[in-house]
Amino acid sequence: MKNYLLLLVASFGFTVLAVAQTSQPKKVIADKIVAVVGDKVILKSDIDNSIIDMQRQNIDVPENARCLMLEQAMGIKALVLQAQKDSLPVTDEEVETIIDNKIRQFIGQFGSKEELEKVAGKTIYQLKEDFREPIRDQELARAMRNKVVENVRITPKEVNEFYNKIPKDSLFLYESEVEISQIVIFPKAHRDAEEYALQQLKEFKEQIESGKKDFASIASIYTMDPGSKETGGQYDVNRYSKELDPVWLGKAFTLKPGQVSNPFKTRFGYHIMQLISRAGDDASVRHILLIPQVTSYEMKEGTKKLDSIRDLLIAGKIDFGAAVSRFSDDEQSKFTAGQIIGRDASTYNTIDQLDKDMVVMLKDLTVGQYSHPSEYVDERGKKGVRIVYLKTRTEPHRENMKDDYNRIAQRALEEKKNEVLESWFNKKVSTYYILVDDEYKACPEMAKWNSASATKN
Repeated sequence: MKNYLLLLVASFGFTVLAVAQTSQPKKVIADKIVAVVGDKVILKSDIDNSIIDMQRQNIDVPENARCLMLEQAMGIKALVLQAQKDSLPVTDEEVETIIDNKIRQFIGQFGSKEELEKVAGKTIYQLKEDFREPIRDQELARAMRNKVVENVRITPKEVNEFYNKIPKDSLFLYESEVEISQIVIFPKAHRDAEEYALQQLKEFKEQIESGKKDFASIASIYTMDPGSKETGGQYDVNRYSKELDPVWLGKAFTLKPGQVSNPFKTRFGYHIMQLISRAGDDASVRHILLIPQVTSYEMKEGTKKLDSIRDLLIAGKIDFGAAVSRFSDDEQSKFTAGQIIGRDASTYNTIDQLDKDMVVMLKDLTVGQYSHPSEYVDERGKKGVRIVYLKTRTEPHRENMKDDYNRIAQRALEEKKNEVLESWFNKKVSTYYILVDDEYKACPEMAKWNSASATKN
């Protein structure tokens, strides 16, 4: 089970393409139960869908994929059973938020709600119903797994022993990487620019309500939200989503179907919103975002402010973390002392992970230096000014204890957690009712489950 189970707890879930494949009216094959853990059943279609998901993600499918998938699925069921027995809390709101985020990802992938429903052969409501049980199981399994390994710690001696077991020619090769922190200021637009944005939104609202233009066509031309420009400003949202601006989200549940809101402000800019439909805690809306334009004068003022902050840093009158807390407007790095976190949740970033303007800023910096303020535009199209602190820069190298201790320690810790989890399973499996279909009993991965089944019969 080992690493496969940890991977599954991190990524287990239903996929739209798997749903779509099983919903196509081609050849109908009767589903069947291939395993039972306690009162939890695993169907042949569950295994099929997992393999379809691997193929969709371009993951190499091993020859024993069906055996591995069944072992993983049974491991999930065992964790879920114990989580339920221990009454671990997973709320309906948490499940709904995850479902909503997953649906939003799929809509982004397929281009629109209508195209998603077409590909899946199901409505959004039906897809959410399909997701609900596996996602709840996913969260229960994750909670149980975390409880089992929550007290596992690693010592420097264990890290060293782990490292020494790795064949030297198997040690990772790392590109040049940097650890960087930033302080960002987003200058505020002049009141005249804000008034102009508000007036534009009021005119859009009048045109929509008079029937001269429809909301989607205006949004596709004028909205400054890149995430919804191609869909005419449309989003499908859930009341309990934690990823959306609360002011913006709250507006979706105060409107009546077809109603267009008055202009309102969020941290992103000014909006108008139209409710398309609402069913319980789910809603479909369209919105138009206008960001008041910042002039060169405001940008220069932001640069002056950052110049003063840089002087304080160089003089040692304030440390970088404190400066971030007091002055930075960037939400993503404000609570990490300004540190930019990479895609793998590491503090290290390769050059190709940084935006092109950041790369230019780092070009002439040496470790320990602060850059001069530089203007840039973030991924939402918002103008800002920032200074960067270069904490470390590594040369391309093979993994070693001096430069990569934290990474090695993390892998060593995960291996130790795996061993603890495996030991927990070996003790728990025999306490559950186990049934494995004859087709899978010969799988080496089924040894412990077959043994547990035999002791129960």
